[in-house]
Amino acid sequence: MEHRRLGRSGFTVPVLSLGTGTFGGSNEFFKAWGSTDVAEASRLVDICLEAGLTMFDSADVYSAGAAEEILGQAIKGRRDKVIISTKATFRAGDEPNNVGSSRYHLIQACEGSLKRLGTDYIDLFQLHGYDAVTPVEETLSALDDLVRAGKIRYVGVSNFSGWHLMKSLAVAEKYNLPRYVANQTYYSLIGRDYEWELMPLGVEQGVGAVVWSPLGWGRLTGKIRRGQPLPEGSRLHKTAEMGPPVPDEHVYTVVEAIDEVAEETGKTVPQVALNWLLQRPTVANVIVGARNEEQLRANLGAVGWNLTPEQVAKLDKASAVTLPYPYWHQRGFTERNPAPV
Repeated sequence: MEHRRLGRSGFTVPVLSLGTGTFGGSNEFFKAWGSTDVAEASRLVDICLEAGLTMFDSADVYSAGAAEEILGQAIKGRRDKVIISTKATFRAGDEPNNVGSSRYHLIQACEGSLKRLGTDYIDLFQLHGYDAVTPVEETLSALDDLVRAGKIRYVGVSNFSGWHLMKSLAVAEKYNLPRYVANQTYYSLIGRDYEWELMPLGVEQGVGAVVWSPLGWGRLTGKIRRGQPLPEGSRLHKTAEMGPPVPDEHVYTVVEAIDEVAEETGKTVPQVALNWLLQRPTVANVIVGARNEEQLRANLGAVGWNLTPEQVAKLDKASAVTLPYPYWHQRGFTERNPAPV
């Protein structure tokens, strides 16, 4: 398993991590992802560790905390062999302060995650979204206290706009507070918005991308193609409107290009899509999901080889979209403002 530095930190992570959104299945939304119990989760962890995949990603809101609890049970007795990343900010209770990135909620959320995970520290603690109500100084000061207390080691964000992240980095530098080293971001061959602003920011500021939903919210599994009905077992039946929007025609065009590359390489559609991401600037880690052992082993096949430059170019062309302003305009001034891709 290849390892990469996480942003500008000295911390290295495997290029793949296992997402635990499939653990628990406590409501209809998460049940559509999966309902992995402790026994199955333990088996998945076994397979991951055998392959050198040592990083596991969760969040306090995944199945109302059940995902963290199951992960904690699955890694019991081998905490020193794994890297845990989790997230907080979204509403996690009915009380007024059970939401956001205030000092109150972040400390409460961190303590809750530690208890559910059965550990005394979290390797990577990320804000699940931007809280425009809480001052950035308060958020970073709370994270600083948690770092100094040894409860978290590195900090990151998720679902931030470029200016959200840059403002936070500037405040961190001004007051010598913890600096975000990771941006858990949506990025896939059918969702390349990350490249417009967040990727150049990541290159310039040293923030590593931890990619969520690398298969485009289940659209790049190889089971969705032009002229065919949505597979009966697809989670898109229940979650399509909650995930990243993308026109069907664009999905079909991209999948057809992936099919060509898959035939050339002898790999599957998901393996090609994942490998493409691993060759993009700033990408440190790609989160893969698995409902069962078969899916996990298939995703592990995305590493240990590389697409050729010609194959990457073919996928780039098929997945390209018209950029919004000012990004299309900036691409005309690459002499002094080069794009990172």
